[in-house]
Amino acid sequence: MSQSGSKLQRSLKSRHILMMALGGAIGAGIFKGSSSSIDLAGPGVVFPYLVGGLILLVVMRSLALMAVKNDKATTLKDLIEPILGPFAGYVVGWIYWLDWVLVMAAETAAASSFLQFWFPGVPLWTLALIVSIVMTLLNLLQVRIYGETEYWLAAVKIVTLILFVVFGIILIITRFSGHTVAHNLVGHGGLFPHGLAGLVSAMLVVMFSFGGIEMVGMTLGETDGPAKVIPKAARSVIFRILLFYILPIAIILCLVPWNGLGTAQSPFVTVFQQIGIPYVGGVMNFVLLTAVLSAVNSGMYATSRMLYTQALDGQAPGGFAKLSRWHVPVRALMFSTIFLYVGVIVAVFAKGNTFGDLMVIPGYTVMIVWMLLVLARIKQEGIRPTTIVSLLALLAIFIGVIITTPAAGTIVSFIAIAIIVISFLFVKRGQLEA
Repeated sequence: MSQSGSKLQRSLKSRHILMMALGGAIGAGIFKGSSSSIDLAGPGVVFPYLVGGLILLVVMRSLALMAVKNDKATTLKDLIEPILGPFAGYVVGWIYWLDWVLVMAAETAAASSFLQFWFPGVPLWTLALIVSIVMTLLNLLQVRIYGETEYWLAAVKIVTLILFVVFGIILIITRFSGHTVAHNLVGHGGLFPHGLAGLVSAMLVVMFSFGGIEMVGMTLGETDGPAKVIPKAARSVIFRILLFYILPIAIILCLVPWNGLGTAQSPFVTVFQQIGIPYVGGVMNFVLLTAVLSAVNSGMYATSRMLYTQALDGQAPGGFAKLSRWHVPVRALMFSTIFLYVGVIVAVFAKGNTFGDLMVIPGYTVMIVWMLLVLARIKQEGIRPTTIVSLLALLAIFIGVIITTPAAGTIVSFIAIAIIVISFLFVKRGQLEA
C-alpha cells in the first residue's frame, strides 16, 4: 500500500507482457550486436545463441515458478527477498535500478544519433532532450499506455525479423547470393574458424544481447492475473526469442560469408542491400530507433517500479511510494529520470571512455540478477540438475566477463556494487533504531 492509500492498477494484459519480454531482449543486440558475435565465432555462433537460450529458459522458469507461489509480489525484488532474505532483495532492487538508469541514458543518446539521420542540423543534445521528455510524459500516464507503447515498438522489430526471414528463405531457395549455402558456411575457415576461444567470446556478447528478458518480473503488480500470465509468457517468450535470434542469424550466414560482414554496419543491412530493398539505410535506422526507444520506455518503467517497491519496504525514502491519480509512482519516476538527463549529458559530451566504463555496470548487474533468480529457485525447490548446471554456467560466464572486460569498467562496476552493499548496513541500522 502506497502512502496515497491506493495501489498499482492491474491494467497490463497477456499480450502486453509477451511483447514486453520479447521487446526487452530483441533489440539492438540482434540488429547490430550480432555482427560482433558473428565476427568472434563465425558460422558456429548459432551454438552460443542456443546455449544462452537454454540457460535463460531455466532463469525464466525460475521467475515464473516463484511468481506463481508469491501472488503478492510486485517486482523481481519481491520474488527474491522472501527466499534469499532482505539483503539479497535490497541489493537486487538497487542494482537493477542502477542497471536501467544507465541503459536509459545510453539508449536515449543512441536514439538522438538515429534521429540525427533525418535531422542532421539539430544538435544531439536537443534530440536527446526531446526523446527524454516525450518518453517521460508517456510513462506518467496510465500503465496501459506504457503497455500499448511497448507493444507496438516491439511489433516493429518482430515484423522486421519476420520479413527478413521470409525474404532470406526466398534468397536461399533461389540461390540469389551467387554462392552455395555450404560454401558460405564452411568455405571460409569452417564452422568454427576461431575455435573454442571464439565461441566463448561470442557467448559473452550473446548473454548481453538477451539482457532485458527478465523485465516481465517487474510487471507482477500491474498484470491482470499474473499467476497465469507470467508463466505463459516465460514459457513462450524463450522459444520465440530463440526463433527470432537463431533463424535470422542462420539465414545471414547462409547468404553471406561470415568474414564479409564486418562489424561496421548491421548484418541485416548487408543482406537487405543484396536483396535490393531501396532506402535500406533509412529502414534499418527506423528499426534501430524503435529498438532503443523500447529500451528507454522499459527503463523508465523498471526504475520507477523498483524504486516504488524499495520505498514500500523502507529501503528508500517513503515519498517514492506516492502514486498519482493514474496509479503511477510519479515521484519514483521523476527521480529516476533526473539521472537519465545527467546520463545523457555525459553520454553525448563525455570524452574518451568515461561513459563506456559506466556502461559495463549493466552487464554485471543483470548477470547477478539472473544468478540470484536461479539460486532462489534452488533454495525453494532443492537441487536439480538443470538449475545447478545453469547456475554454474552463469558463474562461468560471469568470470569470463571479468576476464575479458577492460579493468576500468570492472573496477567502476565493483565500486558501485560495493556502495550498494555497504549502504544496506546503514539502512538496516536505521530500521532497527526506528
